[in-house]
Amino acid sequence: MDKIGIIDYGVGNLGSVQNAFRFCANPHPLQSLHLKSSQLESHSLRPFCLHIESRPENLKKYDKLLLPGVGAFGNAMEHLKNAHLLDAIREFAQSGKYMLGICLGMQLLFEKSFEFGEHKGLGLIEGEVVGFGNIAPLKVPHIGWNSCSFTQFGESSPLLQGINNGSFLYFVHSFHILTQEKFILAQCEYGYPFGAIVNKDNLFGIQPHPEKSHNVGLQLIKNFINLH
Repeated sequence: MDKIGIIDYGVGNLGSVQNAFRFCANPHPLQSLHLKSSQLESHSLRPFCLHIESRPENLKKYDKLLLPGVGAFGNAMEHLKNAHLLDAIREFAQSGKYMLGICLGMQLLFEKSFEFGEHKGLGLIEGEVVGFGNIAPLKVPHIGWNSCSFTQFGESSPLLQGINNGSFLYFVHSFHILTQEKFILAQCEYGYPFGAIVNKDNLFGIQPHPEKSHNVGLQLIKNFINLH
């Protein structure tokens, strides 16, 4: 049974993410949230248990990790530093185990951000985080449902299995990533195209919120659970 950890560093929407994972395991609201392995397998999911984790020394015990996040980049990095999680996250990434960053958590995987100044990120994926350019009359932040178009790399990605090209996901953000084309699985267009879903080796990132994106978002979560 895979052990999946949600990293708690004080700026993540942990409850919604946790509930989405539990719903994937048990879509029937009247059943227990704690399913046996055989029951999880009946839903075409790898057996897993889910924990919220804040202790850096425990991260290496997990098979997969999630890095959620809401708010400002610099503040989030400061929280990670104060919680002594920076090195532990980098060591986990170097182990080859799967990690998924969601929204701000995705942005933190990159080298730096220009949100309210210049801030260093985790440096796990080459690239940077920038604000939307002059896209009047469109409003910033970018909030709401928008479609994601697969790149040639996304078409064969296990993270997007069972999801239609052009599917809609729910976004809430004012900044976006700039990175190499080979790391982008899907793009969204808001004034201009930007990377919405990324992958480098064992690291995945999703700019929209899968936990708020109904069936498409739940399928993304199921696909992450099933990575092996």
